Amino acid sequence: MSFKFENLIIWQKSMDLGEHMNLLTKKFPKEEIYNLSSQLRRASDSVALNISEGSILQSNAEYRKFLGYSIRSLAEVVICLHKAIRRNYLSKQDFQIHYKNGFDLMNMTIAYRNKIK
Repeated sequence: MSFKFENLIIWQKSMDLGEHMNLLTKKFPKEEIYNLSSQLRRASDSVALNISEGSILQSNAEYRKFLGYSIRSLAEVVICLHKAIRRNYLSKQDFQIHYKNGFDLMNMTIAYRNKIK
C-alpha cells in the first residue's frame, strides 16, 4: 500500500533535497536561523509537499499547477544557495553539487509536468 506520489522519482529526489538542505543549513551561522536557513529549509521542503499535494484528488490542470509551485520552490532553493555561497556559508564544491541536483530535479519535474495533459 502506498500513495501515488511515493512511487515518483521526482518526489523521492525532492525528499532527499529537503534532507540535504536541512543538513546544510545546520552549518550556517546562528544569526541566519530565522532568515536564510529557514527560507532554504522551507523552500526545499515545499518541493516535495507540492508534488504530493497536487497528486491527490486533483484534476490534471490542478496537478500541473502544483508541479509549477514545486518548480518555483526549486528556483527559490537555487537562489538561497547563491546567497549562501556569496556569504561564504558553503564551499564552491558543495554549491556545485547542490546546484546540479536542483537543476536536474527541475528538468525532471518540468518533463513530468509536460506529460500531464
